[in-house]
Amino acid sequence: MKPLPFRANRPLQVMLLWLVLLWMITAIDPFNRRDWLLENLLVFIYGFLLVVSHRRFAFSNLSYGLFTVFLSLHLVGAHYTYAETPFGFWLQDLFALERNHYDRIVHFSFGLLIAYPFRELLLRATGVRASWSYLLTVSIVLAFSNFYEIIEAIVAEIVSPDLGSAYLGTQGDTWDAQKDAFVAFLGSVMAMAVTWLRVRGAARPPAGDTR
Repeated sequence: MKPLPFRANRPLQVMLLWLVLLWMITAIDPFNRRDWLLENLLVFIYGFLLVVSHRRFAFSNLSYGLFTVFLSLHLVGAHYTYAETPFGFWLQDLFALERNHYDRIVHFSFGLLIAYPFRELLLRATGVRASWSYLLTVSIVLAFSNFYEIIEAIVAEIVSPDLGSAYLGTQGDTWDAQKDAFVAFLGSVMAMAVTWLRVRGAARPPAGDTR
């Protein structure tokens, strides 16, 4: 089904309004203003690309909903910095963890939530066969995760080297980037497994259908 234009797509309008309001709220007195600006730099770029490309390629509302959830998690993390997010501390106390794992949650969510839009883009814009789309989507998520870690480190070094630890959220873990990419990979595998089961279930004829 062809996606609705923005002016007629009420759910998409609500999602955009939610993100704008959340961004305004999280922009008020963030934990570290310079870190907040760095965290939002790439979000502004990706958000801009989604807006300007809408006329040429509009995702489904499901994909935009997944984008909205992911960006909401990110905006909260940017407000507090990932290492200081209260929800992460709550989980740390609840499960007696060694560190605040909110950053891991967001990276896992990247794979879990953004894999479906990536697959949709592959199917609709490139003509990839459905059977290959699952593997290619997981590969793209893994590639994007590692690419983001590299870009993140470069941005931190160029813009504000003294904010490196807070911005990258390593919390003293030298393998933090690799672990972030790995949990994103796991999230994408789970997303594609669920998608495959959903597609397979939809293609299966109803019980009693002898056609």
